[in-house]
Amino acid sequence: MSGKHIQRANGDNATAGHVVIENPAKSDGAALWRIARDSRKLDLNSSYAYLLWCQDFADTSVVARVDGEPVGFVIGYRRPTALDALLVWQVAVDSSQRGHGLAGRLLDALFTPLVNGAPGGVRFLDTTITPDNEASIRLFESFAKRWSADLTRTPLFAAADFPDEHEPEDLYRIGPLAPRASGG
Repeated sequence: MSGKHIQRANGDNATAGHVVIENPAKSDGAALWRIARDSRKLDLNSSYAYLLWCQDFADTSVVARVDGEPVGFVIGYRRPTALDALLVWQVAVDSSQRGHGLAGRLLDALFTPLVNGAPGGVRFLDTTITPDNEASIRLFESFAKRWSADLTRTPLFAAADFPDEHEPEDLYRIGPLAPRASGG
């Protein structure tokens, strides 16, 4: 994404809504860390990691704001060995905003300009999900359906691969993603 990407959460860029989706700024790192911590589901990275993410990976991440305050985010990065894929690292929505489809709108707002961009752009969404995370599985299945794309799941990391207690992580790949109109 070049410059700051802004989309109203209702998908309409012309009318004001109370939720705005845009690329994060470094100053959002602390709030993203708090949202991830308060989710009690995500693996919590260090606060430093969220600050760095908002600075160095802002073009492949989005934040949702209500009255200027972050209430949700998607952070991701282009995979070095598969530049046509963006790996979604984390998706989190503040408890005050859950149940309104915000996570799906965040994903759509992130991927629409990346897929619609110049040749050599993003064609696949990759993410990892533990088998017990039904909410994330439904979120990404819904994304695949909205984008009329195939979804494949393959084992990536077994529980034994982790040095601590951790569920296995499956790799979900959605795509190829075709360009679509902004907002939906």
